[in-house]
Amino acid sequence: MASAPFGRRAFLKGAASACLFAATMPLGSRIWAQSGQVLRLSAYADIDALDPAFYQNGYNVDVMNCIYTKLIRYKAGREWDWELESAEEIEQVDDTHIRFKLKQGLQFSGDYGEITAEDVKFSFERAISHDSPVKSDWGPLDHVEVTGRYEGVIVLKEPFQPLWTIALPYGTGHIISKKAVLDATDDGGNFGMTPPVFSGAYVLAEWKPNQYVRLTRNPAWTGPAPGFEEIRILPMDDTKTAERAYEAGDLDFTQITLSSLAQYRQDPPANTTIKEYPSLYYVWLGMNLDNPALGDKNLRQAIQYAINVKQVVDAAYFGEAEPATGLIAPGLPGHRDHSAIPVEGDLDKARAFLQAAGGPPSQPLTIDTLNASEWTTMAQIIQAQLSRIGLPTQINVQDSGSFWTLGMESEGDRWKNMQLVLNRFSMLPDPYYATSWFVSDQVGIWNWERFSSPEFDKLHQKALSETDSGERAAIYRQMQDIMEQSGAYRFLTHEGSPVMYHDSLEPALRPDGRPLLPRFSGSV
Repeated sequence: MASAPFGRRAFLKGAASACLFAATMPLGSRIWAQSGQVLRLSAYADIDALDPAFYQNGYNVDVMNCIYTKLIRYKAGREWDWELESAEEIEQVDDTHIRFKLKQGLQFSGDYGEITAEDVKFSFERAISHDSPVKSDWGPLDHVEVTGRYEGVIVLKEPFQPLWTIALPYGTGHIISKKAVLDATDDGGNFGMTPPVFSGAYVLAEWKPNQYVRLTRNPAWTGPAPGFEEIRILPMDDTKTAERAYEAGDLDFTQITLSSLAQYRQDPPANTTIKEYPSLYYVWLGMNLDNPALGDKNLRQAIQYAINVKQVVDAAYFGEAEPATGLIAPGLPGHRDHSAIPVEGDLDKARAFLQAAGGPPSQPLTIDTLNASEWTTMAQIIQAQLSRIGLPTQINVQDSGSFWTLGMESEGDRWKNMQLVLNRFSMLPDPYYATSWFVSDQVGIWNWERFSSPEFDKLHQKALSETDSGERAAIYRQMQDIMEQSGAYRFLTHEGSPVMYHDSLEPALRPDGRPLLPRFSGSV
């Protein structure tokens, strides 16, 4: 991971990136891609929230990247870094003040005119002034001070390192028109799936729920020309379906499953490039600390040591994924080189812990899992491994609608019966995004293990404002140690993120293989 761009005093100016040029360059002097080109790709779910202050998932952000602009954006490439987008200058002048200057001439769609610092202020402050599910992305944002038509200062209550890795280059960093939103809503609140204005290279031309999203060029856009006349995104929750669609010629770009990777590597479709990227996902087996059957830490440790992670991962991902040592993926601050529990486990220790617990519970423990093949495979391997120490289990296979509410108190008392659960979260290029779901405030929301540690919570807050990168990484390693020592977690894998696309296409991808759609080019 690149260190300087995410450091305490980051500064980029004017011509810092060759791919960005003056926003005021006349439209007619730029080279547009051949008219009629349509880029087609899949998404793992349909869009459901296009308001930057209320977005929910990465597939919404993929579309927002096309229809809105930000001060800075992730760079394409193999290293996590950022570059200017709508900002001409940006500088962290001290721990709590970030000065920015917009490029002049950037326009909103319709009759809403030029993008100004007042729009930046409105866009950023909306996320903290309403009951937004993603207001934590802005951490200790206090306000934005407007110092000129194009200039302003982002003011924090305390230092916040994820500002450069999450807040500004991701979902909540998108800029919308103050006037347009106030015209469309009573109080500037959530506009959901009906954007009142666009500020990016594309506009949302059509959305057919569960069929496709169609994006077309924004005639008001005065920034770098997009590479395609139109982008079509087809929701496909099964990546195997996307693979078949690609082979049939219905897609130009898609992610591929790790189970298919070896086959595609050996015999790729005609005129196809295959690239492999590391993933920021993290997969683990969690244990409900408030379930009476799992109240004895010795039993939980018996489960941890009985699991051979390499066997589990190799079986589920056909040898194409590596075992994890914690929540935080390789390449990010806080990644642990090793786990205190060996990757291959230790059956002797597992049996000793089980004996200390007084033997197995009177009833088989349950393992809840999604109904996808890799999840059921992992559950079956874990079931077999636990049986080797005399610990019987029962697998409960859930569809996605049932699974994703298992540990939520808002959905009733189901969480009380949950015992072992296979889970998978995604994250962004900052360790804060991995650990934030396991603080005490998240118990009964996304913290399904109901893990609560005052020390963990304190370290989580400390790491957000820690400006020394080495110390910050050490804090996150300690936090993962605390999670593991609770006996509630067995970390499994970060998976992988292979993609395939037509040779004539020039995709722009994040270091984890996620598409940066406005910067795709080439022909299809």
